[in-house]
Amino acid sequence: MFTKRLLGLGAAALLGLTAVTASALPASAAPDTAAPAKAATPSQDVLSATPYAGWNTYFGLGGDYTAAQVLDVADHLKSSGLAKAGYDIVWLDGGWQSSTPRGADGLLQGDPARFPDGMAALAAAIHAKGLKAGIYTDAGPYIPGSCGLGSYGHYQTDADTFAAWGYDAVKVDFLCGIAANLDPKTVYTQFADALRHNSSGRPIIFNLCNPVTSPDWGNYPESQQSTNTWSYAPAIAQSWRTYTDVGFVNSIKYTDVLRNFDANARHPEAAGPGHWNDPDYLGPQLGMTDEEFRSQMALWSMSAAPLVVGSDPRTFSQATIAALTNPDLLAIDRDPLGKQAVRVGSAGTTETWTKPLADGSTAVALVNRGDVPAEIATTASAIGLKATRVAIKDAWTHAVTESKDAIRSQVPAHGVSVLVVSKSTGAPQSPRVLVAAPTVTAVNGSAIAPTGDLLASAGSTLDVRVTLRNDGTTPVVAPKTTLSVPDGWTAKATGSQPALLLPGRTATAAFAVTIPAAAVTGPSAIGASVRFTGIRGQVTVASPPATVTIAPAPPSGPDQPLSHQPWVSASSGWMTPAIDQSVGGGNPIRVAGATYSTGLGVASPSDIRYYVGGVCTRLTGAAGIDDVVNNVGPEGGTATFSLVADGRTVWESGTVSRGTAVSFDVDLTGARELVLHVGDAGDGGYNDRADWAAPLISCN
Repeated sequence: MFTKRLLGLGAAALLGLTAVTASALPASAAPDTAAPAKAATPSQDVLSATPYAGWNTYFGLGGDYTAAQVLDVADHLKSSGLAKAGYDIVWLDGGWQSSTPRGADGLLQGDPARFPDGMAALAAAIHAKGLKAGIYTDAGPYIPGSCGLGSYGHYQTDADTFAAWGYDAVKVDFLCGIAANLDPKTVYTQFADALRHNSSGRPIIFNLCNPVTSPDWGNYPESQQSTNTWSYAPAIAQSWRTYTDVGFVNSIKYTDVLRNFDANARHPEAAGPGHWNDPDYLGPQLGMTDEEFRSQMALWSMSAAPLVVGSDPRTFSQATIAALTNPDLLAIDRDPLGKQAVRVGSAGTTETWTKPLADGSTAVALVNRGDVPAEIATTASAIGLKATRVAIKDAWTHAVTESKDAIRSQVPAHGVSVLVVSKSTGAPQSPRVLVAAPTVTAVNGSAIAPTGDLLASAGSTLDVRVTLRNDGTTPVVAPKTTLSVPDGWTAKATGSQPALLLPGRTATAAFAVTIPAAAVTGPSAIGASVRFTGIRGQVTVASPPATVTIAPAPPSGPDQPLSHQPWVSASSGWMTPAIDQSVGGGNPIRVAGATYSTGLGVASPSDIRYYVGGVCTRLTGAAGIDDVVNNVGPEGGTATFSLVADGRTVWESGTVSRGTAVSFDVDLTGARELVLHVGDAGDGGYNDRADWAAPLISCN
């Protein structure tokens, strides 16, 4: 997966790395907009009747790995329980080949120093552990600088070689394919034919990996992009990539996970037993929080996607292992019906997705794309289930409860609730009770508007409310709500709690929370749980966490460089926000020919959040696209800038193109928090290196 190394290059730079004789290459075909091709033969179904799973070297080991490292990870797949859970393909990505990929005999060869026993010996050693082996190549001709190796002109030879070595799966990239201006449908069909007719007669899973997308890669015809692969791949491959890479090495962002999930969802009709849409690798512990990775695991499972882990399993926490081996999610992913989830209702910050299962039940994903916890609800009738009461199994807790009609969850920020819903028959289950995330209604006695991530000073006292809801068909007896807070904080119940919570009713519990004066700066979680007696005994239900962020001291003095103040949080669409430099390269901030000694460099989309504590009065500066984009290429390089004080937009730039600096002078009187927001201007984030140039803040 060398695609990430080239994302910063424009189309002209990519195609200009090495010239290829045009007469040696097939002409590009027009886009194929027909219905997805039907799987060619039943034999393909045998290879992947349900989505396969495994591990790939790219994110975890990079491109310079050794046989010993691969076998060490293989051992860990077994000892950690991942192999038992079905992650049984040990897959080599690019980098296994010698610096001269082909020997004098024209055959591919591994690096002799890193694979001293040869590639066949490595496959045999993987097989000896009870696992399968996967390998990598590219559909294009080998072009140094564009890809590590290429199989164009050698398809049958390479297919025979992989089979003779004993590999069970092959990933075929398109880096040199696009550099050589090949038509992916043509060449991938030829490669698939070579695999099916390999001289060993070995069944080999074919992962078709064309990651080329526009505008992420530049301007390419639809026929050459990943977004067109669905139209021909089901007939020739067990899986096919549906969008560009899900992230960079050691940097996978949840926003890009959602982007790839959405792209993967465009053609659910193309997926089915033996042929699967592939949104790219699972990326735990590479930049996402545990909650965000749980969401990726849930979304990929609802998508009936191949579950290939890209990180190094030897580093995994118990939380990561638990998410990867969750039996309910794995059963949803590998359901023999082979259906992919589709959205019910409109797209938005909160969404409902459904996936029919072979036993007649329905998997429902309630997706919260937002930055604060949210209640998300649908109904049995809305998902096509005719029932007077429904049984709901929570895939995360594995608890089974009953609801009259509502299918509802309290979903954490960036979270996904996965429920398996079926008609309820026989004696009722315990009622489905929901506990909302705690809500802060006042700080130091002053009422505030509810917010999902409160900024507060150390030593503050908070008024907190927790709402309970009974969606079941039977009463809840003596619900007792408790609040969990960080060490050193105190939480005291105020007022009485209900003795009975009837079906369809809600109740509220109140608490006073005191933050110690020595509280550490940064985010802290508070949560709630309720314990009650249901029709089948004692039940405990937890809320999603709410976040209270202990703010750093606000700025002090006139005309202070904002870039030198501690932020509360900061994000960048590519790499990480840079202080007094443009993003991703260490260059000085330079906009419209002027160089600035202070400022913030980001890539769209971006949010940088500051606590200004009601003591600041003015912010001045300029915003624009950094001149460094001109070194990358003519594509992209537009953004929008806005300043948001306490949730209210107080300045916005409109669309800003390269070569322009837009000044701002904003009144911040009374504001408690300030967010510097950069958007992509609606054309994607390619080459959007944006600067907040010389922002100066004045505070009392």
